[in-house]
Amino acid sequence: MAGVVLAALALAAPAVVGASPVLAQTSKAQKSAKPQAAKPANIDRNGVLILLRGALLALDQANKTGNYTVLRDIGAPGFQANSAARLAEIFASQRNDQLDLAGVAVLEPQLTLLPQIEPNGMLHMAGFFPSVPMQVNFELLFAPHKRQWKLFGISVSLGKGGPQAPETAPEPVQPPSTETPEPPTPEVSAKPKAEQPGN
Repeated sequence: MAGVVLAALALAAPAVVGASPVLAQTSKAQKSAKPQAAKPANIDRNGVLILLRGALLALDQANKTGNYTVLRDIGAPGFQANSAARLAEIFASQRNDQLDLAGVAVLEPQLTLLPQIEPNGMLHMAGFFPSVPMQVNFELLFAPHKRQWKLFGISVSLGKGGPQAPETAPEPVQPPSTETPEPPTPEVSAKPKAEQPGN
């Protein structure tokens, strides 16, 4: 997805690097095991909307004020590894473009990736808020922390929204006639009756 990178990915790298020695010591049986697949998340639509809108509106307010402290503070510990200054750098282009995300408060999101739990235990979802001429595309990661889902990664970009009319109207095409022609037939006419004598 084009646009702002997932902010938490930069901070997640040290955790992955730190885990590699443990992976080197795994047994052959564990190595032959199939990698785990993501599974659907047990979360209702209201829960999805709360997480989604909360994260995107926090980003919107941070972009508008230039203060990323609250956005940082509502995140998971991994997200908080980014300083407020680092988050300001990550989202500088959105701030400079004066991207307004306030519409996400009232628009209904369309999910392209239904909420799922990744093998690492994170809640992952993606989609867009349909609007014209531009729509807001998003991808979010949440990490479990103290029995709550906390923001771990966020990506937001704009894309073209909805069908758009062409710049010039196409030439109207004459529809074919719907009348079916009558098949040719030999002309049949009735003979005039001959006058009978005595009339």
